[in-house]
Amino acid sequence: MTADDGVIWRPTAAGRNSAALTRFAEKYAPASAAGDYAELQRWSLAEPAAFWASVAEFCGVKFSTPPVTVVECGEHMLDTVWFPGATLNYAEHLLRPDLPAAALVVLDERGRRREVSRAELRQMVLRAAGGLRSLGVQPGDRVAAVLPNCLEAVVALLAAATVGAVFSSCSPDFGSQAVIDRFAQIAPRVLIGCDGYVYAGRRHGCSESLAVIHAALPGDPALFVVPFLDAESAADMPPGGQPFAALFNAGPVTEFTPLPFAHPLCILFSSGTTGKPKCIVHGAGGTLLQHLKEHVLHTDLGAADRLLYFTTCGWMMWNWLVSALASGATVVLYDGSPAYPRPVDLWRRLGAERVTVFGTSPRFLAATATQHPRLGSELHLPQLRTVLSTGAPLPATSYDYVAEQLGPAVQVASISGGTDIISCFVLGNPWLPVYRGEIQCAGLGMAVAVLDDEGAALPAGNGELVCTQPFPSMPIRFWNDPDRARYRDAYFGRFKHCWCQGDIACWTPHGGLQILGRSDATLNPGGVRIGTAEVCGPALALAEICDALAVGHRADGDEQIVLFVVLDAGVQLDDTLRARIAARIRRDASPRHVPAHIFAVPEIPQTRSGKAVELAVRAVMHGADPGDLSGVANPAALQAFIGLI
Repeated sequence: MTADDGVIWRPTAAGRNSAALTRFAEKYAPASAAGDYAELQRWSLAEPAAFWASVAEFCGVKFSTPPVTVVECGEHMLDTVWFPGATLNYAEHLLRPDLPAAALVVLDERGRRREVSRAELRQMVLRAAGGLRSLGVQPGDRVAAVLPNCLEAVVALLAAATVGAVFSSCSPDFGSQAVIDRFAQIAPRVLIGCDGYVYAGRRHGCSESLAVIHAALPGDPALFVVPFLDAESAADMPPGGQPFAALFNAGPVTEFTPLPFAHPLCILFSSGTTGKPKCIVHGAGGTLLQHLKEHVLHTDLGAADRLLYFTTCGWMMWNWLVSALASGATVVLYDGSPAYPRPVDLWRRLGAERVTVFGTSPRFLAATATQHPRLGSELHLPQLRTVLSTGAPLPATSYDYVAEQLGPAVQVASISGGTDIISCFVLGNPWLPVYRGEIQCAGLGMAVAVLDDEGAALPAGNGELVCTQPFPSMPIRFWNDPDRARYRDAYFGRFKHCWCQGDIACWTPHGGLQILGRSDATLNPGGVRIGTAEVCGPALALAEICDALAVGHRADGDEQIVLFVVLDAGVQLDDTLRARIAARIRRDASPRHVPAHIFAVPEIPQTRSGKAVELAVRAVMHGADPGDLSGVANPAALQAFIGLI
């Protein structure tokens, strides 16, 4: 059970003393910040040059050419230049020979397993980089991949980074048009795909769709195919394709290309649910530095750790996961359904692989709680110390579930940021307690604030999550946006001089934060601003509710809240259950939060990274066009919302 004060985890004295954050603060920060996170955060914002230089030194960033200075500020956040004059190579940092020998453990739902040492991975990367160079790939050229979360995906990313190419990836469960909508914009020189993938026990061939994608891309990119389904898949090779192993034939490069700090590393894509996906270009140095800060200082990752974050190659958390190699941790890749054949099986994999930090989604934790309410009696996970969660707000009940089933030694760290920054604004902390339903803190160096509609700071209450100072992992640009007009409009259109993330948030009395939903999905009954998580969270506390989504419905000149719920097997939504849902929302939130309508639906439409698509649901509910659905994993689910009101 949770404590009366809401604390479900506290760091031990030994844990605090041994944390990398403690060593960092003692070495670099003012004496007033030793052990005081609020003071450490204030210092990181007041002295950004000193802070980010300290992060680089503490985390072992090696510059091929040293920077002229740490930061040059302009009139606007967009004009900031980090580490001008510096050169480095992202891949070189992840493959340093002085890091621990174990690099990757590669798993999939079929039970296949492979261990890859850092020396072996380094050699594979240098050989694949030689193949790219033999094709004429130059710094700035694009390498695109449609791959599962597999060894070859990591090799492709790091080989591209080795020679200065820009990497971009999609998951193979994307439809061919969804991939074309993304990759056609960036015109890759090389396309790497797979013959298929396996999900929830079903084989899905990809050769035909890969051929369609390849034919639709400009410039006739070189095509390489990973035999993920079958080792002998030459007969299924798309026209013009070569085996992925052919990349190794040209001989390895002998060095990692030094590149400017802001040289583009990767292109990520927005979800595409409100138009053509935006091509967001992230720099190598900013990505490396920000990820090292989050891994080493906030997650306390080090050489003794093994990190498994369940993700696909179509989500920014895959890039975040791969970057953990730079901390010295062993990265565990898993491909397939996390719940196949049952959620407990992935948890058992954690134990077998001695995983210390596990990353997942609120949806998976909810599914585990439904199917395995006594998970703790089914498992023995002595090495596990942290469970990370992102992709959506984590309900308070999931904090309780993890604490009750895994014990007080396991930290629950909800984290939130986005594809836009390839990292986090708010996340965990080895110094601070975890309160149920709360994210522990704003990240170091991240000037997070919550603003009202007029741009005034809100010490309490719901408002827009913003960042008021520049940070190294801001995108360097959007692709095909030469004057940065689309970039400026996307993040600075609401508040001219600070980054607006598009999330509704509020500070908690403990100095933590709650993310309450997307700004564009905000509910406004009677003019009161309500985040969707404030309605769905209490509903999800009921055992009968597996999933939930809330949207606004225009009626009688006002807005009503409509709640959609996915019910546990055998449960019916009758008046009694509706009353219990309403009562729980009234108790945990307020009478204003109680929905005017509650409907049961078979499933909630979501993006491929597990985020509910409130805007598409709201559109079809009102008979409007839901827009581009190429980024939606289950678009057929929208049919259930038509004509309900």
